[in-house]
Amino acid sequence: MSISIHDSPRQVVVVTGAGSGLGQAVAEKLALAGHIVYAGMRGIASRSAERAATALQFGTDNQVTLRPLELDVLSDTGCRAAIDQVVFEQGRVDVLVNNAGMLMSGVAEAFTPEQFLTILDTNAVSWLRMNRAVLPVMRRQKAGTLVYVSSTTTHIAEPFMATYIASKAAGEAFAESIGFEVSQFGIDTIILVPGAFTQGTQHFAHSNPPAEPAVAAQYGDAAETVTDIPARLEAIDVARQGHPADVASVGDALVEVLGQPRGTRPRRVIVDAQHKGVQDIDAVRTERQRAFFTALGIDHLIDVPAHP
Repeated sequence: MSISIHDSPRQVVVVTGAGSGLGQAVAEKLALAGHIVYAGMRGIASRSAERAATALQFGTDNQVTLRPLELDVLSDTGCRAAIDQVVFEQGRVDVLVNNAGMLMSGVAEAFTPEQFLTILDTNAVSWLRMNRAVLPVMRRQKAGTLVYVSSTTTHIAEPFMATYIASKAAGEAFAESIGFEVSQFGIDTIILVPGAFTQGTQHFAHSNPPAEPAVAAQYGDAAETVTDIPARLEAIDVARQGHPADVASVGDALVEVLGQPRGTRPRRVIVDAQHKGVQDIDAVRTERQRAFFTALGIDHLIDVPAHP
């Protein structure tokens, strides 16, 4: 039996938000695994020129394929243009990693509705934009994988991160639901659920504060807790494994799961150095979901058909 190019270990991958942090680590790990990787970032000839050059140099130094890709996940046109470029150059897109995102931390009441809409747009609505660009390609191929970078906070909530958690929860719910809709086209869904990383990313350093600090001030000492959270998280990591969590572990986890045959991959892949117990929550949800879908007579939508 012949093997289609979509069954090949070497896949064409687009990673959004790949200019730094977790996205960069994932893109580099996938490239090192032998995949053809496009590192999406905004302004590769301007604001991200240095990051684009870093991606190219990484590819040269390691003799792998890692290419910067002009990609603005907040623009419908930008998303479609990026996917069109990849299809023009490679003839296909096998994997989309929806990773681009932003962090907001602070007293929830002090964030404005406009700030909330901004983080929802970046962390959830952008996933719809990218999917609308890539799904026509994957449906024609009758194969593909949609990957989403979520967060353990969507399952075990933390204070002072309400806007961020809500945006990630919206994105994860969207990812799971649309995954059922596209499964019978041979399109797999993988939701990466990482814990917190205090090193290897500027996530906390670049966190957006509330626009109304006068409101936050009314919370007194409680509002200061948010500044202590990174150190507390790192202390948990060191106590459990002797060192801070490494963002490269998320890339390693994705490389491993992409190496598994379609139809056998887990829906969620949890990479959590803090060991919050999200696996236990997911096991119960998975069991109850299958039972409910079976009662509805739509349980076939849970599983992607295995390769022939």
